[in-house]
This record gives sequence, structure tokens and C-alpha cells, in this order.
Amino acid sequence: MKVLKFPMAKISIGFIIGISMAHYLKPQLFYIFSALALLVFLLVMFFFISKKRQSLRPLFGIIAVLLSIVSGMVCLGLQNQTIHKNHYLYCIQDKNYKTYLSLTVLEQIKTTTKNQRYIVEVNQINTNNCFGKAILNITKESTPTRWNNGSRLLVMGSIYKNKAPNNPNQFDYKAYLENQQIYAQIFTNKQQLLTTSTEEKNLSYYTSRLRNKIISNLELHHFNKKELNIVLALILGQQQEIDPELVKDYQYAGAIHILSVSGLHVACILSFIAFLLQPIPNHRKGAFIKLIIILLSLWFFGLLAGMAPSVVRSITMFSLMTIGLFMIRAVNFYHTLLVSMFLILLFEPSFLFDIGFQLSYLALFFIVWLQPLLFSIWKPRNTISNYFWNILTVSFAAQLGTFPLSLYYFHQFPGLFFVTNILILPLLSLILAIALLVVIMAAFNWVPYFPMMILEKCILVLNNVISWVASFENFILKDIPFNALLMLSCYLLIISTIVWAKEPKFKKLVYALCCFILFQVVVIYNKYNNETKKEWIVYDLKGSTLISEREHGLVTVYCNNTLLKNDKEKLLLQPYLVGNFCSLKGAQPLRNFYYFKQQKIVVIDSSSTYLSHQKADIVLLSQSPRLNLERLLNQWKPKLILVDGSSYKSYKRRWKATALKEKIPFHDTSEKGFYKL
Repeated sequence: MKVLKFPMAKISIGFIIGISMAHYLKPQLFYIFSALALLVFLLVMFFFISKKRQSLRPLFGIIAVLLSIVSGMVCLGLQNQTIHKNHYLYCIQDKNYKTYLSLTVLEQIKTTTKNQRYIVEVNQINTNNCFGKAILNITKESTPTRWNNGSRLLVMGSIYKNKAPNNPNQFDYKAYLENQQIYAQIFTNKQQLLTTSTEEKNLSYYTSRLRNKIISNLELHHFNKKELNIVLALILGQQQEIDPELVKDYQYAGAIHILSVSGLHVACILSFIAFLLQPIPNHRKGAFIKLIIILLSLWFFGLLAGMAPSVVRSITMFSLMTIGLFMIRAVNFYHTLLVSMFLILLFEPSFLFDIGFQLSYLALFFIVWLQPLLFSIWKPRNTISNYFWNILTVSFAAQLGTFPLSLYYFHQFPGLFFVTNILILPLLSLILAIALLVVIMAAFNWVPYFPMMILEKCILVLNNVISWVASFENFILKDIPFNALLMLSCYLLIISTIVWAKEPKFKKLVYALCCFILFQVVVIYNKYNNETKKEWIVYDLKGSTLISEREHGLVTVYCNNTLLKNDKEKLLLQPYLVGNFCSLKGAQPLRNFYYFKQQKIVVIDSSSTYLSHQKADIVLLSQSPRLNLERLLNQWKPKLILVDGSSYKSYKRRWKATALKEKIPFHDTSEKGFYKL
């Protein structure tokens, strides 16, 4: 691949490897800095030596790549705010009690059914000065307040550290937040919150005020709420208030990327600005003025849209391309892509673990790399066919590039994505142009009825088209098991096949076939692992007991509801079934005895009945049984006391104290998560 010949490609790949190593291995900063100092010394030394001895030049290149790896580790290590002793994590008490906090609003995020939510900077906890980002949850009122970025709040509420998921294969929200340096959540209500007169008036504050002003002006002119939320997502990157059902339709139709400000949106903004700047002459001074205006406009739009990873990626890339064109240099798209990625990760290394960042770069790379090959398959003679064939090939290239990663993260695939793109992309260009015009006018307190009405009707048509495509549920492939090994082997297969298709040679065909065999080996390995694995799991489900037993890829569920109609139970089981390549054998009523791998498990429920002479290896206490646990432990001497989410907290505390007294391990699923044998 020609792209690998760029020096920037090797440096960027090394930098990404370094960030990944720091993320998963978590080495100490002292060792990283020691390695960095050593490699810098070796690089300088071999730079001068390799000038005299050409045979040592490859060694200089190897040291440069190693230095890029260590640099990536340093960047992520320095971003970790918890290495500082005045981070708020060191001020949080384990006990649940009300705390006084001083906060600064950073940005509003998606609301839930119960709470308005903001990312905030913690300035003070009680009398302790501290720093760090957290999520503020404010109970929803009938008329919710919208705070600007930079607003200072005094809050009395409860602050909790993020918790890992309590059940297997669930989305790890804790890890997701920690990648953004968010380690806790604060809960309060409007009555326990006071807005201070002081505000942190930085650039984010003013763009937030402008954004809120635009939203308020559009709301005052009775812009339909459902359509308005789509406009705010398309132009301002505000997805907080979009109806969850509508978001689901966009996902099923394969159009969810439209709701995130990305390259398509930035390209439209760039075209609009270039059109407005046409009167400025193209001599060197005029071109420089155009460059400055374009760069300032793009980055201001980025601030207005919230500087999400996809926005930063697009603006950085288009900025580099614009600078390249101003310098009258041939802009190599691969090189621009790599430089933009490297610059973004240099300042925000945690973006590497953002799903949107990964998907957007993969989609863009495959569009540039694969789309010309697909487009060359058929050359339409008329303009209209050419236009739609171009849309289809671009869509297919992007979907193929993101297909394995999408399956790995979301376990579903929209089969009608090409229909969606053909139908909506022509309409989307018109919507973006009108929406941008309406937003600019709203910023100046002027919202004319005619363009607003056209925009509202266009978005209504867009939503109806999306809902119509999403209604064909048979074409939406859901709950597809796909793990990291399958994802990596699938990418090897796709890339090797494209490399061979671009330049059909026997050697490349052999590589492609080897990758195909590797993919089959991974599939067989997963199947074998699935067939031979046995597990017995107690889930954490508030108010209920849920147990599953897995054997030969089939899962039997034991619960109170024999038909398994409870949505909570389905929500807990489905990620486990998909993540472990299993299928549901059936549901059975709860039993008092289970045998698993020569271990006897006794379940004592609210009836508190058990046979004193039948000893057990594990005792599961469910539905708050009333019993003398100390006497039971003395009689049976079990290896473990297990408590699920169906018992009262006061009972659990008493049982835990008794178990500790008798020196018997105690596992509470509400504290430690699910229990697995």
C-alpha cells in the first residue's frame, strides 16, 4: 500500500500503538519518561552517525518509530488528571451524604427521562479546593433551565464515583466516561442549586450564549420542536433533545451519521463561505485574506458545534487542505488524513477510543481508497446516473470500511443503507444550505417565515423517508455476535482483497486467500470455544432473582417469570447471549438446589425453608429470607455467601457482618456485580 510509504504513516501508527499500550497496560510515568529520554538521546546520536555510515540509517528509522510509540504513551499518561493529588476523586467520601459543591458548566449533554445533564468542572467539594470533570444530573422540572457554558453553580447534592456494569457484556459506561476524564456523577434538584453572578467568560462561554440565543429565537418563532431538534443536530451538533424513537429510526435506516456534525457538514460550510468570498480577488494578498477568514469560520463553527471528535477531525483535515491549496502544493489526501489524525491525538489522545472518531476516519479512508475502484466498474453516460452511481459507490465504500467495527460495537447492520443514502443525500444538501442560512439569521434575531417554513417541511420529508426505510425491519440485521478477533481478521480479509483487486497478482491473491483461511479459523475457534464453555451466573436485578446456566452454546434461564416477558430481564440477558455467541434454550422456574461442576448451590428465598442436614458449597440468599445466618454458617461451613438484588439493603448489611465475623467470603451483586462459576 502506497500510504505506508509516507514517513507520517509510520509515525502515526507508532503514536497510536503507544496510546493503546498506555491505555491498557497503564505503565508508571517515571518509566515512560525514562524510556523517552533514552530514545531521544539515541535518536540524536544515530542521526549524526547515520550521516557517515549509511548502513545504520534503518536503525535510525527503527528508533524514530519506537520514539513515536513512547511519545504516544507519554501523551496519554499526561492527560490522566487523576495523577494529581488535588483531583476531586481524593475528596469524595464513600458514605452517602449531601455534599456542597462549587461547579462550572462546561457543556450540556443528552437528557434522560428524569434528569437534565451537564458536564461540569468541579472547583470545590465542601472546603476542599479541587478540579476535574463530572456529570451533573438535575431532576427535570416542568420548565427546564438552559445554562450557558461557563456558568458557576453552587450545589448541594450527592456525588458518586462511576461504577462498572453489574452484569456481563453490558456497555461499560464507566470506561466510556473515563476516556473523557469524567470519573463521577452528581445528583441534585433545582431547589438545591444556586446560580452565582460570576461566570467564566471564555470563548466557550460566548459560543454557548450564541448557541442558546439561536435556539431561543427559533423556539420563539414556533419552529416545530421535532424538526427543530434535527436542525440543531445538523448545524450545531446538539442532539440532546432528539426523540429516542426517531434516533432509533435513523440507526435502523443506516443514517445515524447524519445527526453528527462531520465531513459532509463541514464541506457544505466551506463551500458556502467560499461562495461568499468570491468577490475578493485571487491575488496573493486576497488569497491570504480568504484563507484566514475560512480558517476562522471553520474553527468558530467547530466551537459552535461543541468540538466533538468528528467535528475536530473534519475541521482539522479541511484546514490542512485549505492551507495546502493556498501554498499551491499538491494536496495528498492520505497524507492530510494522517497529519490531521496525528495533530488531534497529540492534543487529545483519548479521542482514539471515541467510537465516532474511529468510524469517521475509517469511513473517510475507505472512501478515498476504495471508491475510485468501485466507480470504475460502471461508467454511466448521463449526468443523473453518474450522480446516483457516485452516491452509491461512496456509501458502499464507507459501509464496507466501517462494517466490522460497527458489528463489534453495535452488533447490528442496516441492510438498506444504500437506499437511504440515494434517497436522502440530495435532499440533505438542500436542508444544510437552508438550515445554515436560518441559523445565521437567528443569530441576528431575525427569523423570516418563508425559509423557516421550507426548512421545516424539508426536515419533515427527511424524517418520513427515514421512518419509511426503517419500517422494513426484516432488512435490519440485529444481535449479530462479533468479537475483537473476528473484527481484526475481517479487516485483514477486506484489506487484502481490495489490495489484490486494485492490482491482481498471484502473490497478492495468496495473501488474500491466507486471510480468508485465517478468518475461517477464527470462526471455527469461536464456535469450538462456545460449544465447550460452561457457566453458571447470578445476575444483579433489583427486586428479582435471575440465574442462567450455559452449556453447549445454549442458555437456560431460571427466574420467577417463566415466559421471560420482563423487559429488564431481556435487557440483561441479550448482551450476554450476543457477546458469547449463545442462544436461549428456554426459561424455567427458580429452584432451591443447583449442581454445577461438582458444586452444590442452595437458594434460600423468602420462605426461609431449607434442610439443615444438606450442606452446600454456595448459599444464595434471595427475596430477603428471615433466618439465623450465624447458626446456618456454623452448621454448613459454606465456601461463599451470595446475595442478589432481590433482598433489602438492611438485611444485606447484617448478613455481610455475620459472614465477615465467621470469615466466610461474601458476594453482594449490587456492590461487586454478577457472580459467575
